[in-house]
Amino acid sequence: MIKKLALIVLAVGFSIPVLSGSSHAADIIKIGFNAPLTGFAASDGKSASEGAKLAVEQVNAAGGINGKLLELVIYDDQAKPAQAIPIANKLIGQDKVVIGVSGSYSGPTRSAAGVFQEAGVPYISAYAIHPDITRAGNYVFRTSFLGDVQGRGGAKLVGDILEKKNVVIITLQNDFGKSLAAGFKSKAADFGIKIINEYEYSIKDRQFGSIVAKVKADNPDAIYASGYYFTAGPLVSQLRAAGVTVPIIGQEGYDSQKFIEIAGPASEGIIITTSLDRDSDVPETRNFIDAFEKRAGFKVDMVAASAHTAIMVAADALKRAGSTDPEALRKAIAATNLKASTGTISFNALGEVMKSVQNQVVKDGNWHRHSVIDDPALLAPPDK
Repeated sequence: MIKKLALIVLAVGFSIPVLSGSSHAADIIKIGFNAPLTGFAASDGKSASEGAKLAVEQVNAAGGINGKLLELVIYDDQAKPAQAIPIANKLIGQDKVVIGVSGSYSGPTRSAAGVFQEAGVPYISAYAIHPDITRAGNYVFRTSFLGDVQGRGGAKLVGDILEKKNVVIITLQNDFGKSLAAGFKSKAADFGIKIINEYEYSIKDRQFGSIVAKVKADNPDAIYASGYYFTAGPLVSQLRAAGVTVPIIGQEGYDSQKFIEIAGPASEGIIITTSLDRDSDVPETRNFIDAFEKRAGFKVDMVAASAHTAIMVAADALKRAGSTDPEALRKAIAATNLKASTGTISFNALGEVMKSVQNQVVKDGNWHRHSVIDDPALLAPPDK
């Protein structure tokens, strides 16, 4: 059963149930939100939904949208593409949302994007990385990196910043992993990297003995390994337990305190490419981190920041459009230039974002800044 939560947050910071009546309906603006609140990705879904709720609280506390309050309508997509299509139809047809935001993975986001595009309702992907998402049409936007772009950043991190040349790739067999690996391989030679071997694994895998033995025999200078916190945690801990001590480079799928909890001491020194800089002194980032951790009661992560960013983009567009007309909103989103918790957000002709890659490293059990990649040519997303 699809689960639904509706949230209206007032300036004093508490939630109230949705009221009936046309006068109330005229005073709210609905934003739809799909995220995996149950199932294997529930931890990411909780972080994403908490980030989105915080954004709604902050917008409403500041006076809302031209005097109207935002209402966040949340559905659980369980990270399943088959769930995302009926959810998108409900958000558009039943709930009458004016903008949809995905706080979910690539599969469900790709499915929902087509529904929103066909209906002519703007849709923003907070962190799903598959290139086909924005290619659904001109009503679809993305506030985080494409997988290919982040993979290119990973090649620069490994070959240029870390100066490691003989590399093994370990690839998760899904849209996320394949896209990252493709981006890494496309730029590896540019940074003097020789790819010794590539090994693949399933999202269901938690035991990596065969891969670990092969990697140890390869004796690489570094490992570029895609995965989510629940696969990367076991993979990293098993590599370290086997005596593999070379740098392991991950991506935003690792970006969770859960990864550190699962990998334990083996997480120390792991470096990832991501969207969130925990050590930032930029007000939009610092204020978000402090407010999120106070509200949620747990450590911030990339998906929380990305969902917060996407809602802030939606709210900013609503204010500038001065209307909930779909075409006016689409044009306002396309013209975005907004400082947010994950960087300054603006979109190209395809609805893709251009921003710096934040490299984070685990130190003393927490994520911290390692370095930043700010190379417009390297990180440029496609525009068609």
